[in-house]
Amino acid sequence: MSTLIRPTDTLTRDALTVLQPGFVGTSAPDWLLRRIGEGLASVGLFGRNIASPAQLAALTAQLRAERDDVLVAIDEEGGDVTRLEVRSGSSFPGNHALGAVDDTALTRDVAAELGRRLAACGVNLNWAPSADVNSNPDNPVIGVRSFGADPLLVARHTAAYVEGLQSAGVAACTKHFPGHGDTAVDSHHDVPRIGVDHEVLRARDLAPFRAAIAAGTRAVMSAHILVPSLDPEYPATLSHRILTGVLREELGYEGLIVTDGMEMQAISATYGIERGSVLAIAAGADAICVGGGLADDETVLRLRDALVGAVHRGELSEERLADAAARVRALAHWTSVSGAADRSGGAPDTEIGLVAARRALTVTRGDSYTAPLTEAPYVAAFTPMANIAVGDETPWGVAAELERLLPGTETGSFTGPDAGALALAEAGERRVVAVVRDAHRHAWMAEALHTLLASRPDTVVVEMGVPQSHPQGSLHIATHGAARVCGLAAAEVITVG
Repeated sequence: MSTLIRPTDTLTRDALTVLQPGFVGTSAPDWLLRRIGEGLASVGLFGRNIASPAQLAALTAQLRAERDDVLVAIDEEGGDVTRLEVRSGSSFPGNHALGAVDDTALTRDVAAELGRRLAACGVNLNWAPSADVNSNPDNPVIGVRSFGADPLLVARHTAAYVEGLQSAGVAACTKHFPGHGDTAVDSHHDVPRIGVDHEVLRARDLAPFRAAIAAGTRAVMSAHILVPSLDPEYPATLSHRILTGVLREELGYEGLIVTDGMEMQAISATYGIERGSVLAIAAGADAICVGGGLADDETVLRLRDALVGAVHRGELSEERLADAAARVRALAHWTSVSGAADRSGGAPDTEIGLVAARRALTVTRGDSYTAPLTEAPYVAAFTPMANIAVGDETPWGVAAELERLLPGTETGSFTGPDAGALALAEAGERRVVAVVRDAHRHAWMAEALHTLLASRPDTVVVEMGVPQSHPQGSLHIATHGAARVCGLAAAEVITVG
């Protein structure tokens, strides 16, 4: 790997400062500590980096021994997208559950407690909340990560979440600008396109970001989406018209602009991460997020040298790179001051997540409902393929909680065209609890549920995705998310009523 300029050079330090890389392991590798010493100001954490709160606190202390104001970022939305509790499921319901309750004080309290836990582990930047308006119910990547389909509801809860999170001294990074809710493509795999005019975008998709900015969000994350009415050529992450023209100039935002992961196919497969990073900084982004997949020293050096080389070739102004680096350092300063001030105050509220999950339930009892379950059932989980943001390593469903409440509960996971028949065969004579997730998006899942209910109308149905269909079964519970606490809340209703 070539080095264009000495690591102590101001230009090279600025190029390192704007990077937010990830790494592999539960302790900081030597290369990462070395780059922090050379000017790297941010580090991104993922589920692979976290084993326990104590381990995470030790890891962040290790990073701060090298640089006391380093930004330690994480993708901790709560709900379906969790890194703190990647192996157990989240103690907090996600945005869709909070939107279903529609109590902004509750949203603020949940975000504040989540922020307190992050701060206690030494994390000071959260790539959350999702401010996307879920206007397309078939969206494959947002769904329950959104507060809902109503722009005004999403706006007020986005603002409450930002206020709650930042009250704990953890910077919010509101995403995915200018709004990823009206897409039918996952930007992890390709470039989504939103084909509505600017007026629709202003009224619908931009409303939550205006609210977040008014609430003081310290960071905003761009989306790798093409919005032809704003820029027919470049996706938002690489668009000067969108990042500078709309976000900076039209909305008046002055904080940090962070890109979504540059190794996502929407960027890496079309522009490449080096050119993409140069275009993003030139467009107005301040920090390059990379590390979900590419998490090594070579990637950091490639991006550092790409930025430095672009300045030398006149493709990127040195002033723009310096401005981006200054915004990163300004946020680092804010988090160090806010953390030192212990802004959260008060005692931990360890039950707030479960309280919110219980309130988020929509329970419908059918004509065949008689009483709560008292004998161990068979749980048939109809399991769709998880999107990359959620991942497939985090458990979901109600089986574990039902087993705790009704020992002897058994479960099976089913997918595909024969899922319903297979579930019936495995269940035998036992009462069936069917668990689905976004059944409206998966024809095989809807058919499996139909098969199951035709034979066993006393089936209990737990919908853990975005509920779109008419309630079915003797008991239908919409949890508005698949967090562990959502499963616990549903299991309580099934067994207690």
